[in-house]
Amino acid sequence: MRAIVCTQWGPPEDLAVQTLPSPALGPGQVRVKVQAAGVNFPDLLIVQKKYQLQPPLPFTPGAELAGVVEAVGEGVTHLQVGQAVVGFSGLGAFAEEALVPANQLMPLPPGLDPALAASFTLAYGTSWHALRDRGALQPGETLLVLGAAGGVGLAAVEIAKAIGAKVIAAASSDEKLAVCTAHGADAVINTSTENLRDRLKVLTEGRGVDVVYDAVGGALAEPALRGMAWRGRYLVVGFASGEIPALPFNLLLLKGTSLVGVFWGEWLKREPQAWGAGLKELMGWLRGGQLRPLVSRRYALAETPQALRDLAERRVVGKVVIEPQR
Repeated sequence: MRAIVCTQWGPPEDLAVQTLPSPALGPGQVRVKVQAAGVNFPDLLIVQKKYQLQPPLPFTPGAELAGVVEAVGEGVTHLQVGQAVVGFSGLGAFAEEALVPANQLMPLPPGLDPALAASFTLAYGTSWHALRDRGALQPGETLLVLGAAGGVGLAAVEIAKAIGAKVIAAASSDEKLAVCTAHGADAVINTSTENLRDRLKVLTEGRGVDVVYDAVGGALAEPALRGMAWRGRYLVVGFASGEIPALPFNLLLLKGTSLVGVFWGEWLKREPQAWGAGLKELMGWLRGGQLRPLVSRRYALAETPQALRDLAERRVVGKVVIEPQR
């Protein structure tokens, strides 16, 4: 099979396609013929040795996929050869075949495009875990989404609207904000031309936002924290800006604010039953039309370095996928 292989830490341009044997199947595992693999910011960080998890070299990146079951390992009873599936692999998805723990796969809903499904699990899973489980977002509350035009950002916008919250979307261009509005945002802030804290005062009539969803970090973090309401919850999702912010903790004290970490991959491993409940709700919203995942581009396997470079340089709106069989 063909696979993208990281042989040394570095930029995505160092990745190369190699021909490898089919991965050996172990107990509790499923070998999947990958039809589509979602591209996510952690994929970029992990090949640069900037992510929390650092697998031994060499390895194949790619954390989420959709495809068809080729073989099942000992003890796997709920999936069958030939069945279409979607799930979270953690690593290995940027390949024609991948091994996935059986408890991290589910049958692909009938009629769902594999590319759409492969862009769904991590982004919508992260945002559901953040907003429902960690942030306890309630109907009628106000949510600020930083980096709202990205994969997890758009997912957060749609999930918050499905919950019944008001959404303020922040992004770096009017074009990106137009996408946020099309996906349900009630108000928008252009972080390249507008002062975030001042706009939050206007949009919330001085009250502040109840929840901040921050997958960006960097310079926007402190003004977002200052723009929060009493008992607000600040969700630390990621650092797409490349900068981990240093926040003044006295602000947490003054406003009774909670600073909450969000690590969906670890939660999935530790609390798989809770994730099952989340996925059930997400699939219900997807079937009902409240969620409309945006796949803005599809890349062939050999184009994986370009996909990651586009992600790094903020050229991606919504999600992009790799189609390894191309």
